[in-house]
Formats: sequence, structure tokens, C-alpha cells
Amino acid sequence: MARTRGLAGLAAGLCVLLCACGDDVTIQIPTDRDLVEGEAGAEGSGGQTEAFLGSDTMPGQPSGSQGHGDQPDSQGYGNRPSGSPDQQDQPSGSQDQMPPDRPREQDSSLQEPELRITISAAGDMILGSYYGQGYAGSFPETYKQEKDPGYFLENVYSIFSQDDLTLVNLEGPLTSAREGEGKEKTYCIKGEPEYASILTEGSVEAVSMGNNHRLDYYEKGSRDTVAAMEEAGIVYAYDSNTGIYETQGIRIGLISVDIVSQGSGVEKYVQEGIASLQEEEVDLLIACCHWGIEGEHYPEAYQRSLGQKCIDWGADLVIGHHPHVLQGIEEYQGKYIVYSLGNFCFGANRNPVDKDTMIFQQTFVFVDGIRQEEAPVQVIPCSVSSLKERNDYRPTPAQGEEAERILQRINTYSRELGAAFDTEGYLVRE
Repeated sequence: MARTRGLAGLAAGLCVLLCACGDDVTIQIPTDRDLVEGEAGAEGSGGQTEAFLGSDTMPGQPSGSQGHGDQPDSQGYGNRPSGSPDQQDQPSGSQDQMPPDRPREQDSSLQEPELRITISAAGDMILGSYYGQGYAGSFPETYKQEKDPGYFLENVYSIFSQDDLTLVNLEGPLTSAREGEGKEKTYCIKGEPEYASILTEGSVEAVSMGNNHRLDYYEKGSRDTVAAMEEAGIVYAYDSNTGIYETQGIRIGLISVDIVSQGSGVEKYVQEGIASLQEEEVDLLIACCHWGIEGEHYPEAYQRSLGQKCIDWGADLVIGHHPHVLQGIEEYQGKYIVYSLGNFCFGANRNPVDKDTMIFQQTFVFVDGIRQEEAPVQVIPCSVSSLKERNDYRPTPAQGEEAERILQRINTYSRELGAAFDTEGYLVRE
């Protein structure tokens, strides 16, 4: 999107689980389901588990340290609580790759006016590090050395800047709280409030905040993050706080819930949030779900059940996060559930073994303001880093054989879910 920001002044009041965000982890990369059966014997969505997803030992260093979005006429209408009054933390206030199905020229004398809205979704973004993580090669050190917030999303900017909405999962608070003042947990994550500029410089317009690290630095951390998003004009959502982003006259509603910490109790937030956004007469509705088992490439039963419920209740697209690895994509009632986008710009692991990730894009078509059944889908295979030997926190589109390999993985995980993608990442329709 041409780098416009949402209007913050209109915003209303607002580990294995990452616990396995960290660096000290090891994972095999399966290419078919038989290879992953028996992988993560972890708890389900309702609780926290620990997993070994990577190694924090940096190249050339001794082992031992624990490691763990612009579009003209676009507007963010910000956030409003839509549900429970007992809400724990209510806010007070470079690849030249084009997204698919861009608006095409039409003969206005023969066709009705057509509007295409492309939404890009990417995975977990930890803009910072965890308490106790080594500094050398860390996200904070990289930010200080580069002195340019645009560095981090530079390689995907050409994609994000040409869509109509870019949405990511912001995992962990951006807060002025000092390290050590957070919760006593294995991976207590934070970044500085100024890191919000990474999002704006990268053409990210909206974030989901419903995840198991939002409260790592208690309510202060969450309030600081909300303030940073509002100052930057970034739309956000979590729990009963819904968000609306407007672009080209199309209003996009956003819901975000954390199943990992709250279990099936989040269904109230989803139903009430959808009802509230429908009253607001949004044109599109996205539900973001933080769910599943870390390191597992196939969704568990409750992920599938809740994902389908979200669509039955009125969501047009369901986006999932938390497993920190790729999971499949399901077609349900003509709509899509993306079970896990994996990591993206991920500061909690300096050298993840599995660096595969993707950008999911869907283009919604409107004629005279009415949404059409046509909604082209593409996945863009990426790596969390532009380097193979370590994480430089610069997600980068994959090319050639690497892109083909990642697409094959996505197809493997999606096979039983009714979705398949061709060699360019476009959805194959039967």
C-alpha cells in the first residue's frame, strides 16, 4: 500500500509454546506427513508447552548461551472494545515481485466498475528479544547497528507496498519497561516502542496482538504497545478489542484471539467481535487465531473446529499463528483458513533451523460495492532471513529451487485440507 498510515486520532479506547520462541531448539524438516507423526507430544491449544525449535549458538561463537506496511485513500479507523467489560487490559485511548491479480484495465462502457482489494498476511513478528538472550547477533544489536528501521522488511517491501492491507502477528510488547520487570517465564519478550517504525517503514498497516506474549510485561507492556500502535497509525486487535482498516472505500474488520492462553473461552470474543463488526458494516472480516502446537505441521482438531466456526459465524478469512512452522491451508465453504504462517521477522531466535515461511495473499473483488465470489489466492514462499547461516531478521522471498521446495511443503501440509498451489504459488481450482 502506498505507505499511508491509519488515522490514529480516530482510534477509540481502546515454550514445543513460545515459550519455544527461543534459540535453543532442534527440528527436523519433514516433507511428508509420515515424517511428522509423533513429533511434538505437546499439550493442546489450551496450555503452554516447551519445544526445541532451534539453536541459539551463533556461527563462530562458543555454545552455552541460552537462546532462545500504502494505498491512497486508505484509513485506519482504529480500535474499539466490542465485548467483555472485565477485559484484563483495556486501552485508554527487494524483490520486484508483484502481488497477484492487480486491478486490470476495463472497458467501462461494457463492464461494471470493479475494485480489487489485496490482503497480505505474514507470520509471527518478534521485534525485540527475550530476557536473558545473548546480545551478539541479536535483534536489538542489529537495529542499533543498521540505524534504519526500513532494513528489516526491505526485501518484502515491494510486495507489502503494493497490496491494500498488510497484516502480521505482533508477538511480544513494545514497552519502556526494563528487562527483568516482566513475568518469570522461560521466554519473556519485549522490544522498544520505537520499533513500531519497522512496521510503518515496511508498509504494515495492521497487527494482531491476541497471543501468549502480549502480557509478558503485564498490563503496562500491553498499554505501551497500544500507545505505540496508535501513535504510528497501525490498526490492532486483541480479545474484545476489534480494529477496522479502510482502503479505497472498503472497510476491513479485524479480530484477534489467543487460544493458547485462554482455550475455547475465546469463542465469546470471536462471536461478539464478528457481531460488532457486522453492525459497523464492514465489507470484509478477518479472524486471527493464535493456536496449535509448536513445531507441529498439521493442525490439531480444535484448530480445525474453531477455524470453521469463525467462517460459519461470518469471517471471510482466518489467519493462524503460534506453531512457528508452516501448516496447511484449508478451503471451507469457499473461504480459507491459513493454519500457521510460521515465523517472519523473528527476533527471538538468532539462528532458527527451519527458516521457511510464506506470505499469504488473497484478492477480494467488488463490483458496485458488492463482493464477488471470485477471490484469487496466492502464497509467496519466503525465508525468515536473507542469509542461510544465521538470522539477519530480513524476511526474503525465495527463488528457484528454494521456492519450489517450500511450495512442495505447503502442498504436503494442505493436501488433506482441500487446497493445492501451482509452481508460482497460485491456488489450483478444480
